[in-house]
Amino acid sequence: MSIPHLSLQDARHLQLAAQGLLTPPRRKATSADVLACIRRMALLQIDTIQVVARSPYLVLFSRLGHYEPGWLDSLLARGEIFEYWAHEACFVPREDYRLLRHRMLDPAAMGWKFSAQWLETHKDEIAQLLARVRQDGPVRASDFERKTGKGNGWWDWKPEKRHLEVLFTAGQLMVSERHNFQRLYDLAERVRPDWDDARDLPSQERVQRDMVHASCRALGLVKTGWVADYYRLRRGKYDELLHRLADEGELLPVRVEGWKHGAFVHASLSDELAQAQGGTLKATHSAVLSPFDPLVWDRKRASELFGFDYRIECYTPAPKRQYGYFVLPLLRRGKLVGRLDAKAHRKEGVFEIKSLYLEERVKMSQALAQDLLKAIQKLAEWHQTPSLRLGAIPAPLLALWQG
Repeated sequence: MSIPHLSLQDARHLQLAAQGLLTPPRRKATSADVLACIRRMALLQIDTIQVVARSPYLVLFSRLGHYEPGWLDSLLARGEIFEYWAHEACFVPREDYRLLRHRMLDPAAMGWKFSAQWLETHKDEIAQLLARVRQDGPVRASDFERKTGKGNGWWDWKPEKRHLEVLFTAGQLMVSERHNFQRLYDLAERVRPDWDDARDLPSQERVQRDMVHASCRALGLVKTGWVADYYRLRRGKYDELLHRLADEGELLPVRVEGWKHGAFVHASLSDELAQAQGGTLKATHSAVLSPFDPLVWDRKRASELFGFDYRIECYTPAPKRQYGYFVLPLLRRGKLVGRLDAKAHRKEGVFEIKSLYLEERVKMSQALAQDLLKAIQKLAEWHQTPSLRLGAIPAPLLALWQG
């Protein structure tokens, strides 16, 4: 059987199809669609910045359109999803707890996220904290007063916050729900009373295989160098595992124009692969993406597949930023065509476009202008900030918007 040959745009379309970004939603979203969307992506990264909607809510909006953000909060409270370190801090479907349990049992491998020294140094206070949770129920970091004055940012956590985070990374505490996006920590055995390590824990070999498979399913189209990043697996050679998955029928080998090495398409996209070969797989969706969207969170992959060199700049000192603090990639019909620096002024009902940059290769047209304006306007209306405030926008694009 011959190996399918794909154009680069076909390859993009297949990844967009897997991610739910190829075509617009066909109907109004329901609460069940939120869980289905997370399962489709496997992971939904968490970030607290809210210049526009916080990242997990924005990632869902890019795929579902208008939906109720509270549906995500309810999924966590009901235990349909849980939080843990996957790509980074992520919401993960309940059934994939088994994939991450080994990390909890060996937290020393988690780098800065865990400190055995902190656990040992503060073992008495941590034991008291656990006893409090066991007796009185879930706690928030804000339930504990800072004794040394105001903190100076992320790395200046009060001791109780560090205790909670160390216990969370070690899997002794889990996030039972969030109130105003603040975590409530509870005992793991109360959040997951059904789980038994002796009975339910798979082998590490099986976990690696299933994580790689889940990455391939979520990405749709993969090459070897992209596999490790999705779950932050150790970088290494995954050729053998990918070929084994292909032998099992889970992956379909393909060739992509311009690539020296082969690639794979997940078997769930066999119909879309046939459409791509027939020239009928088209991208019709345009959306504003989160900086932490799975489509762009791997800078190397975004560059190789979309020719889009994207770096998150919110953690970069202001003088060194090229585009802005919280810059949103712009997806337009199968291509990443630009980036938007925006801010939602909720009290004023204004969605401010501080600046908008188009990629050098993008050709200006009325259709492009309409697609981008429509996507931005929909996002603004979902934020309940329907009035657009226009800042630094390319003159040709602004002319088409105002024409």
